[in-house]
Amino acid sequence: MSTNQPSEATLVLDAKATLGEGAIWHPEEKKLYWVDIEGKALHIFDPATNQDKQFPTSARIGTVVPVAGGCALVALQNGIHKMDTETGELTFITNPLQEPDIRFNDGKCDPAGRFWVGTIALDAREGAAVLYRMRRDQSMQQMLDGVTNSNGICWSLDAKTMYYIDTPTLAVDAFDFDNISGKLSNRRTIIHIPKGEGQPDGMTIDAEGKLWVALHGGGAVTRWDPETGKLLQKVTVPAPNTTSCAFGGENLEVLYITTAREGLNEQELNQYPQSGGLFAVKPGVQGIPADFFIEKGLAVV
Repeated sequence: MSTNQPSEATLVLDAKATLGEGAIWHPEEKKLYWVDIEGKALHIFDPATNQDKQFPTSARIGTVVPVAGGCALVALQNGIHKMDTETGELTFITNPLQEPDIRFNDGKCDPAGRFWVGTIALDAREGAAVLYRMRRDQSMQQMLDGVTNSNGICWSLDAKTMYYIDTPTLAVDAFDFDNISGKLSNRRTIIHIPKGEGQPDGMTIDAEGKLWVALHGGGAVTRWDPETGKLLQKVTVPAPNTTSCAFGGENLEVLYITTAREGLNEQELNQYPQSGGLFAVKPGVQGIPADFFIEKGLAVV
């Protein structure tokens, strides 16, 4: 059962990431994948040993998703690559980015195994970003344009709704979603983040169908009811720039939270020395297993 009482996350890895992001739990490996965008590295954290393996990527890395059968997809500023997570070897797949000051940002796989990933301009200029969908045959299609900071994305438990965040709108939008075709329709705003509470960043969904949103600048992750738009729960984090969240652990009962040091001045870093760390909390509800990218020719089980 979930609780309405606020709770605080605790530090599990003092990573001092410049811009920690992209948390996703690998349910088979029992490890947390996450990225440091500006640190240009993929991280794989093993809570059983407290070891954090790092793979340098040489370019900014927006997000990571597991691939069915092994390896991972990483969205780098120089394109989508497949990474061997034993060796760190990268295999280039495709790069739809045309402008040098645009990079990939947050992304996840839908329940049918397609990879959705958005972008942001390095100067965060309004309307310069888009949302892409990569099919199982590795072809890319632009699904949304006029975006400023393409961020959190996830799907409802019945795969009929896609939830999406364009950060400066201070909102979570919903789309009707066709899991067979991957088409979107009927966009509407379902959650409004109050001004002064931080900006919505990464997002995940729990086993009760409620949304968890990391609030950049708000030092918190908040739980929302997508049907009513009501705030249900708040987990505070001793680092103001909370960036993403993912359920993990043996029973998917641990909420892992990434944070960033970027954007904080010396005084703020002294006040919040754990910024850039990886945090965790048991919020009283379980998550659901992450969806993998499924390559063409691989059967969907």
